[in-house]
Amino acid sequence: VQLQASGGGLVQTGGSLRLSCAASGESLDYYAIGWFRQAPDKEREGVSCISSGGDTRYSSESVKERFTISRDDAKNTVYLQMNSLKPEDTAVYYCAVGLRCILRNEEMYDYWGQGTLVTVSS
Repeated sequence: VQLQASGGGLVQTGGSLRLSCAASGESLDYYAIGWFRQAPDKEREGVSCISSGGDTRYSSESVKERFTISRDDAKNTVYLQMNSLKPEDTAVYYCAVGLRCILRNEEMYDYWGQGTLVTVSS
C-alpha cells in the first residue's frame, strides 16, 4: 500500500484545514487508518484513527473536540478535518495503515505516508 498525504499548509490560529490520505496499490476497505503528527523536537504522537468500516474512532484528548477523522472507501481515501487550529497543532502529519485503530502503538501500523506539514501561526 502506498499512501499520499496532502492538504497541509499555513493557517492562522482558529482556522481549518482538511488533510487527505489517498491510498494506492491496495484497497483500504479492511484496514484501520491512523493519523499521527510530529512537532519539532517532539516525539511522534497519535492524533486520530478510524477502524475498518468506520465503526470505531479514537482521537487524542488534545484534538478530540476539534478534529474529525472520516473515510471514503469508494475513493480509497481517509480525511482529517481540523478545526479551531492552534499553534501547538503545528507538526508534520502522517497517515498510516494497520489492522486496528490504536493510537498508542505505532507498531500496529504497517504502511506510512510521507507526511504533510501543517503550520499554525499565532
